[in-house]
Amino acid sequence: MRINFPLNPRAVLTAGALMRAAVVAAVLASIGPAFADVTLKDVTGREVHLDAPAHRLLIDDGRYLIALALINPDPVSVLAAWPHDINRIGKATYAAYEKKFPAIDKLARVASSAGSLSVEQVIAARPDLAVFSLGSQPTEEQRSRIEAAGIPVVVIDFFTHPLANLEPSLRLLAAATGREAQAEAFLAFRRARLDAVKAKLADLKPDERPRVFLEPHAAMTSDCCNSPGKGNVGDIIEADGGTNIGAAVIPRAFGKLNLEYVISQDPQVYIATGGSHMEGTAGLLIGPEYTADKARETLARVVSRPGFSGLAAVRDHRVHGLSHQMLNSPLDIFTVEILAKWIHPERFKDLDVDETVREVNERFLAVPVEGPNWVDLD
Repeated sequence: MRINFPLNPRAVLTAGALMRAAVVAAVLASIGPAFADVTLKDVTGREVHLDAPAHRLLIDDGRYLIALALINPDPVSVLAAWPHDINRIGKATYAAYEKKFPAIDKLARVASSAGSLSVEQVIAARPDLAVFSLGSQPTEEQRSRIEAAGIPVVVIDFFTHPLANLEPSLRLLAAATGREAQAEAFLAFRRARLDAVKAKLADLKPDERPRVFLEPHAAMTSDCCNSPGKGNVGDIIEADGGTNIGAAVIPRAFGKLNLEYVISQDPQVYIATGGSHMEGTAGLLIGPEYTADKARETLARVVSRPGFSGLAAVRDHRVHGLSHQMLNSPLDIFTVEILAKWIHPERFKDLDVDETVREVNERFLAVPVEGPNWVDLD
Protein backbone atom coordinates (compact mmCIF):
# COMPACT_ATOMS: atom_id res chain seq x y z
CA MET A 1 0.00 0.00 0.00
CA ARG A 2 1.41 3.44 -0.98
CA ILE A 3 0.97 6.29 1.47
CA ASN A 4 0.97 9.84 0.03
CA PHE A 5 2.31 12.36 2.52
CA PRO A 6 1.17 15.97 2.14
CA LEU A 7 3.74 18.18 0.34
CA ASN A 8 5.51 20.71 2.57
CA PRO A 9 6.31 23.88 0.51
CA ARG A 10 8.97 24.99 2.99
CA ALA A 11 10.72 21.66 2.70
CA VAL A 12 10.65 21.91 -1.09
CA LEU A 13 12.08 25.44 -0.98
CA THR A 14 14.77 24.39 1.44
CA ALA A 15 15.76 21.40 -0.67
CA GLY A 16 15.87 23.56 -3.80
CA ALA A 17 17.99 26.18 -2.09
CA LEU A 18 20.37 23.54 -0.85
CA MET A 19 20.66 22.06 -4.32
CA ARG A 20 21.38 25.44 -5.87
CA ALA A 21 23.94 26.20 -3.18
CA ALA A 22 25.64 22.88 -3.82
CA VAL A 23 25.80 23.59 -7.55
CA VAL A 24 27.25 27.06 -6.98
CA ALA A 25 29.78 25.68 -4.52
CA ALA A 26 30.85 23.03 -7.00
CA VAL A 27 31.27 25.58 -9.76
CA LEU A 28 33.25 27.93 -7.52
CA ALA A 29 35.42 25.04 -6.36
CA SER A 30 36.24 24.15 -9.94
CA ILE A 31 37.22 27.69 -10.93
CA GLY A 32 38.14 29.04 -7.52
CA PRO A 33 41.92 29.12 -8.03
CA ALA A 34 41.47 31.48 -10.96
CA PHE A 35 39.82 33.98 -8.63
CA ALA A 36 41.98 33.44 -5.59
CA ASP A 37 44.23 36.14 -4.24
CA VAL A 38 47.64 35.96 -5.91
CA THR A 39 50.72 36.94 -3.91
CA LEU A 40 53.86 37.81 -5.87
CA LYS A 41 57.34 38.39 -4.45
CA ASP A 42 59.69 40.07 -6.90
CA VAL A 43 63.50 39.99 -7.05
CA THR A 44 63.74 43.12 -4.87
CA GLY A 45 61.85 41.33 -2.07
CA ARG A 46 58.72 43.46 -2.50
CA GLU A 47 55.36 41.68 -2.20
CA VAL A 48 52.43 42.51 -4.47
CA HIS A 49 48.90 41.13 -4.23
CA LEU A 50 46.52 40.58 -7.12
CA ASP A 51 42.84 39.80 -6.73
CA ALA A 52 43.08 37.36 -9.65
CA PRO A 53 45.64 36.21 -12.21
CA ALA A 54 46.66 38.96 -14.62
CA HIS A 55 45.42 38.92 -18.20
CA ARG A 56 47.06 42.15 -19.33
CA LEU A 57 50.77 42.41 -18.56
CA LEU A 58 53.00 45.33 -19.43
CA ILE A 59 56.65 44.34 -19.99
CA ASP A 60 59.64 46.62 -20.57
CA ASP A 61 61.84 43.98 -22.30
CA GLY A 62 60.98 41.87 -25.34
CA ARG A 63 62.86 38.93 -23.86
CA TYR A 64 60.05 38.57 -21.33
CA LEU A 65 57.90 37.51 -24.27
CA ILE A 66 60.22 34.49 -24.63
CA ALA A 67 59.81 33.74 -20.92
CA LEU A 68 56.03 33.78 -21.29
CA ALA A 69 56.35 31.54 -24.35
CA LEU A 70 57.94 28.87 -22.14
CA ILE A 71 54.82 28.62 -20.00
CA ASN A 72 51.92 29.76 -22.18
CA PRO A 73 50.96 28.44 -25.64
CA ASP A 74 49.83 31.97 -26.56
CA PRO A 75 52.15 34.41 -24.75
CA VAL A 76 50.82 37.41 -26.66
CA SER A 77 47.33 36.80 -25.26
CA VAL A 78 48.44 37.91 -21.78
CA LEU A 79 50.15 41.13 -22.91
CA ALA A 80 48.75 44.64 -22.91
CA ALA A 81 51.95 46.44 -23.93
CA TRP A 82 55.60 45.84 -24.74
CA PRO A 83 58.48 47.99 -26.06
CA HIS A 84 58.63 46.44 -29.54
CA ASP A 85 62.39 46.03 -28.98
CA ILE A 86 62.80 43.54 -31.81
CA ASN A 87 66.61 43.54 -31.67
CA ARG A 88 66.50 41.95 -28.23
CA ILE A 89 64.80 38.84 -29.59
CA GLY A 90 66.06 39.03 -33.19
CA LYS A 91 64.30 39.92 -36.42
CA ALA A 92 63.66 36.33 -37.48
CA THR A 93 62.32 35.39 -34.05
CA TYR A 94 59.99 38.38 -34.06
CA ALA A 95 58.74 37.43 -37.53
CA ALA A 96 57.98 33.92 -36.26
CA TYR A 97 55.97 35.29 -33.34
CA GLU A 98 54.20 37.77 -35.60
CA LYS A 99 53.21 34.98 -38.00
CA LYS A 100 51.82 32.75 -35.25
CA PHE A 101 50.35 35.54 -33.10
CA PRO A 102 49.40 38.48 -35.37
CA ALA A 103 47.83 40.26 -32.37
CA ILE A 104 51.37 41.22 -31.34
CA ASP A 105 51.25 44.10 -33.82
CA LYS A 106 48.20 45.57 -32.06
CA LEU A 107 49.77 45.75 -28.62
CA ALA A 108 50.42 49.17 -27.12
CA ARG A 109 54.07 50.27 -27.17
CA VAL A 110 55.97 51.44 -24.12
CA ALA A 111 59.58 52.46 -23.48
CA SER A 112 62.09 49.66 -23.16
CA SER A 113 64.34 49.15 -20.15
CA ALA A 114 67.09 50.76 -22.23
CA GLY A 115 65.05 53.95 -22.57
CA SER A 116 63.31 56.44 -20.30
CA LEU A 117 60.25 55.22 -18.45
CA SER A 118 57.03 57.09 -19.24
CA VAL A 119 54.48 56.79 -16.44
CA GLU A 120 51.85 58.19 -18.78
CA GLN A 121 52.47 55.37 -21.29
CA VAL A 122 52.19 52.77 -18.57
CA ILE A 123 48.90 54.14 -17.26
CA ALA A 124 47.46 54.55 -20.77
CA ALA A 125 48.10 50.85 -21.52
CA ARG A 126 45.81 49.86 -18.60
CA PRO A 127 47.66 46.66 -17.63
CA ASP A 128 46.67 44.39 -14.76
CA LEU A 129 50.35 44.23 -13.80
CA ALA A 130 53.44 46.21 -14.88
CA VAL A 131 56.65 44.14 -15.07
CA PHE A 132 59.94 46.05 -15.06
CA SER A 133 63.62 45.10 -15.27
CA LEU A 134 65.85 45.19 -12.20
CA GLY A 135 68.38 47.56 -13.75
CA SER A 136 65.75 50.09 -14.85
CA GLN A 137 62.93 49.77 -12.37
CA PRO A 138 60.74 52.81 -11.62
CA THR A 139 61.80 55.30 -9.00
CA GLU A 140 59.73 55.41 -5.84
CA GLU A 141 57.93 58.48 -7.18
CA GLN A 142 57.16 56.77 -10.50
CA ARG A 143 56.03 53.61 -8.76
CA SER A 144 53.69 55.60 -6.52
CA ARG A 145 52.09 57.29 -9.52
CA ILE A 146 51.62 53.97 -11.34
CA GLU A 147 50.19 52.26 -8.27
CA ALA A 148 47.92 55.23 -7.59
CA ALA A 149 46.35 54.46 -10.97
CA GLY A 150 45.53 50.96 -9.71
CA ILE A 151 48.39 49.18 -11.50
CA PRO A 152 50.58 46.86 -9.38
CA VAL A 153 54.33 46.95 -10.13
CA VAL A 154 56.86 44.10 -9.95
CA VAL A 155 60.55 43.75 -10.86
CA ILE A 156 62.22 40.71 -12.45
CA ASP A 157 65.73 40.03 -13.77
CA PHE A 158 67.37 37.99 -16.50
CA PHE A 159 70.25 40.47 -16.94
CA THR A 160 72.09 41.47 -13.77
CA HIS A 161 72.37 38.06 -12.09
CA PRO A 162 70.78 35.56 -14.48
CA LEU A 163 71.69 32.34 -12.68
CA ALA A 164 70.34 33.58 -9.35
CA ASN A 165 67.29 35.48 -10.57
CA LEU A 166 65.88 33.45 -13.46
CA GLU A 167 63.97 31.00 -11.25
CA PRO A 168 62.18 33.59 -9.08
CA SER A 169 61.52 35.74 -12.15
CA LEU A 170 59.91 32.96 -14.15
CA ARG A 171 57.97 31.80 -11.10
CA LEU A 172 56.61 35.31 -10.67
CA LEU A 173 55.43 35.47 -14.29
CA ALA A 174 53.86 32.04 -13.88
CA ALA A 175 52.09 32.88 -10.63
CA ALA A 176 50.90 36.18 -12.07
CA THR A 177 49.29 34.44 -15.06
CA GLY A 178 48.18 31.16 -13.48
CA ARG A 179 50.82 28.98 -15.18
CA GLU A 180 52.72 27.62 -12.17
CA ALA A 181 52.73 23.97 -13.25
CA GLN A 182 54.22 24.84 -16.63
CA ALA A 183 56.96 26.96 -15.03
CA GLU A 184 57.89 24.24 -12.55
CA ALA A 185 58.22 21.70 -15.36
CA PHE A 186 60.65 23.91 -17.26
CA LEU A 187 62.60 24.90 -14.15
CA ALA A 188 63.04 21.23 -13.20
CA PHE A 189 64.36 20.55 -16.71
CA ARG A 190 66.75 23.52 -16.49
CA ARG A 191 67.91 22.62 -12.98
CA ALA A 192 68.79 19.08 -14.02
CA ARG A 193 71.02 20.40 -16.79
CA LEU A 194 72.64 23.01 -14.59
CA ASP A 195 73.38 20.29 -12.04
CA ALA A 196 74.92 18.11 -14.76
CA VAL A 197 77.29 20.92 -15.74
CA LYS A 198 78.16 21.60 -12.11
CA ALA A 199 78.90 17.92 -11.49
CA LYS A 200 81.37 17.82 -14.39
CA LEU A 201 83.30 20.70 -12.80
CA ALA A 202 83.20 19.50 -9.20
CA ASP A 203 86.90 18.60 -9.09
CA LEU A 204 88.12 21.61 -11.08
CA LYS A 205 91.26 23.20 -9.63
CA PRO A 206 91.83 26.99 -9.59
CA ASP A 207 94.67 26.76 -12.10
CA GLU A 208 92.41 24.87 -14.51
CA ARG A 209 90.17 27.87 -15.12
CA PRO A 210 91.03 29.39 -18.53
CA ARG A 211 90.91 33.14 -19.00
CA VAL A 212 87.82 34.05 -21.02
CA PHE A 213 87.06 37.25 -22.90
CA LEU A 214 83.45 37.51 -24.01
CA GLU A 215 82.91 40.60 -26.17
CA PRO A 216 79.25 41.59 -26.62
CA HIS A 217 78.32 43.36 -29.87
CA ALA A 218 81.76 42.63 -31.35
CA ALA A 219 82.44 44.78 -34.42
CA MET A 220 85.12 46.35 -36.60
CA THR A 221 84.97 49.67 -34.79
CA SER A 222 87.32 51.66 -32.60
CA ASP A 223 84.87 51.22 -29.73
CA CYS A 224 86.69 48.30 -28.08
CA CYS A 225 85.84 46.47 -25.94
CA ASN A 226 82.49 45.65 -24.36
CA SER A 227 82.63 43.05 -21.59
CA PRO A 228 80.63 41.58 -18.75
CA GLY A 229 81.87 42.51 -15.32
CA LYS A 230 80.58 41.26 -11.98
CA GLY A 231 77.29 39.72 -13.04
CA ASN A 232 75.53 39.28 -16.37
CA VAL A 233 77.03 36.52 -18.53
CA GLY A 234 80.15 36.84 -16.39
CA ASP A 235 78.27 34.78 -13.79
CA ILE A 236 77.83 32.04 -16.38
CA ILE A 237 81.52 32.12 -17.37
CA GLU A 238 82.52 31.62 -13.74
CA ALA A 239 79.90 28.88 -13.20
CA ASP A 240 81.26 27.12 -16.30
CA GLY A 241 84.75 26.97 -14.84
CA GLY A 242 86.26 29.98 -16.59
CA THR A 243 87.80 33.25 -15.42
CA ASN A 244 85.99 36.28 -16.79
CA ILE A 245 88.76 38.82 -17.44
CA GLY A 246 86.28 41.69 -17.09
CA ALA A 247 85.31 40.84 -13.51
CA ALA A 248 88.56 42.20 -12.03
CA VAL A 249 88.06 45.72 -13.36
CA ILE A 250 84.31 46.19 -14.03
CA PRO A 251 82.35 46.37 -10.76
CA ARG A 252 78.97 46.38 -12.52
CA ALA A 253 77.23 43.73 -14.60
CA PHE A 254 78.50 45.26 -17.84
CA GLY A 255 81.10 47.77 -18.95
CA LYS A 256 84.14 48.33 -21.17
CA LEU A 257 87.74 47.17 -21.31
CA ASN A 258 90.50 48.90 -23.25
CA LEU A 259 92.41 46.85 -25.79
CA GLU A 260 95.67 47.14 -23.86
CA TYR A 261 94.05 45.44 -20.87
CA VAL A 262 92.65 42.65 -23.05
CA ILE A 263 96.09 42.04 -24.58
CA SER A 264 97.74 42.02 -21.15
CA GLN A 265 95.27 39.37 -19.95
CA ASP A 266 95.93 37.22 -23.04
CA PRO A 267 92.59 35.38 -22.89
CA GLN A 268 92.67 31.69 -23.73
CA VAL A 269 89.05 31.63 -24.94
CA TYR A 270 87.46 34.39 -27.02
CA ILE A 271 83.69 34.63 -27.54
CA ALA A 272 82.09 37.34 -29.67
CA THR A 273 78.37 38.08 -29.65
CA GLY A 274 76.37 39.66 -32.43
CA GLY A 275 73.23 39.38 -34.49
CA SER A 276 71.13 41.12 -37.09
CA HIS A 277 71.35 44.33 -35.07
CA MET A 278 75.04 44.46 -36.09
CA GLU A 279 74.25 45.01 -39.77
CA GLY A 280 76.20 48.03 -40.98
CA THR A 281 78.84 47.85 -38.26
CA ALA A 282 81.10 45.18 -39.82
CA GLY A 283 80.28 43.14 -36.74
CA LEU A 284 79.41 39.52 -36.06
CA LEU A 285 76.32 38.45 -37.99
CA ILE A 286 74.80 35.34 -36.45
CA GLY A 287 71.36 33.95 -35.79
CA PRO A 288 68.53 32.46 -37.85
CA GLU A 289 68.83 35.28 -40.39
CA TYR A 290 72.23 33.96 -41.53
CA THR A 291 74.06 30.80 -42.50
CA ALA A 292 76.78 29.30 -40.35
CA ASP A 293 79.27 30.17 -43.09
CA LYS A 294 78.25 33.83 -42.92
CA ALA A 295 78.64 33.79 -39.16
CA ARG A 296 82.15 32.34 -39.44
CA GLU A 297 83.13 34.81 -42.14
CA THR A 298 82.12 37.79 -40.00
CA LEU A 299 83.68 36.22 -36.88
CA ALA A 300 86.99 35.90 -38.74
CA ARG A 301 86.74 39.57 -39.67
CA VAL A 302 86.15 40.57 -36.04
CA VAL A 303 89.30 38.80 -34.80
CA SER A 304 91.37 40.27 -37.63
CA ARG A 305 91.38 43.60 -35.78
CA PRO A 306 94.74 44.94 -34.63
CA GLY A 307 95.83 43.35 -31.38
CA PHE A 308 93.66 40.25 -31.63
CA SER A 309 95.86 38.00 -33.77
CA GLY A 310 98.41 37.62 -30.95
CA LEU A 311 95.91 36.48 -28.32
CA ALA A 312 96.29 32.92 -27.06
CA ALA A 313 92.65 32.23 -27.97
CA VAL A 314 93.31 33.08 -31.62
CA ARG A 315 96.63 31.24 -31.77
CA ASP A 316 95.08 28.12 -30.25
CA HIS A 317 91.92 28.24 -32.38
CA ARG A 318 89.56 28.83 -29.47
CA VAL A 319 87.47 31.55 -31.10
CA HIS A 320 83.68 31.33 -31.01
CA GLY A 321 80.60 33.31 -31.99
CA LEU A 322 77.32 33.52 -30.07
CA SER A 323 74.00 35.16 -30.92
CA HIS A 324 73.51 38.06 -28.52
CA GLN A 325 69.87 37.00 -28.21
CA MET A 326 71.10 34.02 -26.19
CA LEU A 327 72.30 36.39 -23.45
CA ASN A 328 70.09 37.82 -20.71
CA SER A 329 67.49 35.31 -21.80
CA PRO A 330 65.10 32.92 -20.04
CA LEU A 331 66.78 30.34 -22.29
CA ASP A 332 70.06 30.76 -20.41
CA ILE A 333 70.57 26.99 -20.21
CA PHE A 334 71.63 27.06 -23.87
CA THR A 335 74.32 29.64 -23.06
CA VAL A 336 75.44 27.71 -19.98
CA GLU A 337 75.91 24.54 -22.01
CA ILE A 338 77.60 26.01 -25.08
CA LEU A 339 80.00 28.09 -22.97
CA ALA A 340 80.83 24.99 -20.91
CA LYS A 341 81.82 23.18 -24.12
CA TRP A 342 83.97 26.09 -25.26
CA ILE A 343 85.66 26.66 -21.91
CA HIS A 344 86.26 22.98 -21.09
CA PRO A 345 85.95 21.08 -24.37
CA GLU A 346 87.35 17.82 -23.00
CA ARG A 347 85.08 17.69 -19.98
CA PHE A 348 82.01 18.44 -22.08
CA LYS A 349 82.83 16.67 -25.34
CA ASP A 350 79.70 14.50 -25.00
CA LEU A 351 77.34 17.37 -24.19
CA ASP A 352 74.83 17.82 -27.03
CA VAL A 353 73.48 21.36 -26.83
CA ASP A 354 71.41 20.84 -29.99
CA GLU A 355 69.55 18.06 -28.17
CA THR A 356 68.79 20.47 -25.32
CA VAL A 357 67.39 22.95 -27.83
CA ARG A 358 65.30 20.23 -29.47
CA GLU A 359 63.77 19.20 -26.16
CA VAL A 360 62.99 22.77 -25.12
CA ASN A 361 61.39 23.42 -28.50
CA GLU A 362 59.25 20.30 -28.31
CA ARG A 363 58.26 20.39 -24.65
CA PHE A 364 58.03 24.05 -23.73
CA LEU A 365 58.31 26.85 -26.27
CA ALA A 366 55.29 28.24 -28.08
CA VAL A 367 57.62 29.31 -30.92
CA PRO A 368 60.71 27.13 -31.51
CA VAL A 369 64.24 28.54 -31.38
CA GLU A 370 65.94 28.52 -34.77
CA GLY A 371 69.67 28.78 -35.46
CA PRO A 372 72.52 29.00 -36.03
CA ASN A 373 73.01 30.72 -32.68
CA TRP A 374 76.61 29.62 -32.07
CA VAL A 375 79.60 28.76 -34.22
CA ASP A 376 83.27 27.89 -33.85
CA LEU A 377 85.70 29.78 -36.09
CA ASP A 378 87.66 26.59 -36.85
